[in-house]
Amino acid sequence: MENYNSFTYLDHSNFINSSLNEDSSVFSDCKSDRSGEFQTMSPESRRGLFLSCAIDNSDDLIRYLVTHLESSSSSIEEQKQAAMEIRILSKDKPENRIKLGKAGAIKPLISLISSSDPQLQEYGVTAVLNLSLCDENKDMIVSSGAINSLVKALRLGTPTTKENAACALLRLSQSEDNKTAIGRSGAIPLLVNLLENGGFRAKKDASTALYSLCSTKENKLRAVESGIMKPLVELMADFESEMVDKSAFVMNLLMSEPESKPAVVEEGGVPVLVEIVEAGTQRQKEMATSILLKLCEESVVYRTMVAREGAVPPLVALSQSSSSSRAKLKAEALITLLRQPRQQQHFESNENER
Repeated sequence: MENYNSFTYLDHSNFINSSLNEDSSVFSDCKSDRSGEFQTMSPESRRGLFLSCAIDNSDDLIRYLVTHLESSSSSIEEQKQAAMEIRILSKDKPENRIKLGKAGAIKPLISLISSSDPQLQEYGVTAVLNLSLCDENKDMIVSSGAINSLVKALRLGTPTTKENAACALLRLSQSEDNKTAIGRSGAIPLLVNLLENGGFRAKKDASTALYSLCSTKENKLRAVESGIMKPLVELMADFESEMVDKSAFVMNLLMSEPESKPAVVEEGGVPVLVEIVEAGTQRQKEMATSILLKLCEESVVYRTMVAREGAVPPLVALSQSSSSSRAKLKAEALITLLRQPRQQQHFESNENER
């Protein structure tokens, strides 16, 4: 390429990060709950639910449901019924989310998250998730203590509760202040655990929440310290996991922190990344190249390691065949680094002797 001769490995930080954000559509949206609302309800409860949903979703109905949530005389079953109907009302209709927020549904729903009844906790978390889709509700949700409650649910809840808690935290993390609060609440180690041990949907939701939260430096450090590189590398090594892209995006985001680089190496990330450059999709190849470029930019040791893993031939192929000029630039820059480790090592040795 015409401009390549003037491009050195010290000048590539801007284009490494450029236009990666638009590819974040790889992540799930974590929209309203996707759980089976009616599977665990009794026939009587289902009949009552269908009856109330069949009538007009009026303000009177919403006030009626909120009253049942708040009333100390309501039984657990009545609270479950009210929370379930709020879930239904808020699942697909934005106007109902606004009405429920104004009617005072948020605080009693958050109180349900601390319930010892697993199903009631699940309903509370899921309803809060649905209400969090409305920007007008987010400040009230946070000021009502939702972050700590959701983190508790992330630790102790059912699988569905954990998934929806991760989604709710994602929605709240769209505010920079909330990202800091969520990180300091202890959410990140729990999300890393969900990424490692959860089911497929849980892994998707955890990776999405971590991608959002780790846009801040302190949360990146928390994620690395929580051992995130292990599940990321494992998921990227499994092409059948459907998590290669998501894991690569999270890892690439974390690579701006020096602590992340030895963690990637220690978890066996180098051979996995080289394999992706060789056998992944075009997007996966570009992401793996970006990660390797960041890994190698300041370390002769890592360059030697990557070169010995056989990275140069697939990088050359990528630089020659990719339809993306961005991918070609990254591949060419990394090839330049990998072909000069001995010269750079000699230079650094001479500098140290002075």
